[in-house]
Amino acid sequence: MPTKLIANAVLFQLGWFAAILGGSSVWLLIPLAVLLVHFTWISSWAAEGKLVMSVFFAGAALDSFLMHLGVFDFPGESDLVPLWLALLWALLATTLNHCLAWTRRWWLAAGVGAIAAPCSYLAGAALADVRLPLGTLPSILILAATWAIVLPVLHGFAHLYREQYRQRLAAEQQRNPARS
Repeated sequence: MPTKLIANAVLFQLGWFAAILGGSSVWLLIPLAVLLVHFTWISSWAAEGKLVMSVFFAGAALDSFLMHLGVFDFPGESDLVPLWLALLWALLATTLNHCLAWTRRWWLAAGVGAIAAPCSYLAGAALADVRLPLGTLPSILILAATWAIVLPVLHGFAHLYREQYRQRLAAEQQRNPARS
């Protein structure tokens, strides 16, 4: 397995643990550092910045919606999920073209999303101060159904943005053939 794929997976896990265990504290610098390393060594802002930002905002909105449905609850009063949870979406986006690229087929993404995402949420809830007001089983079922759709959709966005980036590069090469 190539070094950058392993690094991508390890960096994601490092950022995940720092965000979950650190909450909204100075520990959030670790996920931000993971993103910086990703954009400087594994990929680039030009290639994946649009994907990371789209997934960050869409994921924060989805989790905020699930929070309002009562799937999970955080301490304090807020209409939006905490920043640490939203950052997990940005970290996830960095894996779509790299260590999770093997899940690109829609049926595989649906299966992996339905199994892995609820496990991740349950682990995060156990490690952070997150409650599951509906109970564990209903929360798992809602998250499984949601993520059976979400992961294939995220791969769709990743594919769209990869193609847009390739087209931009090809257009730049045609305009400036001496640079290639």
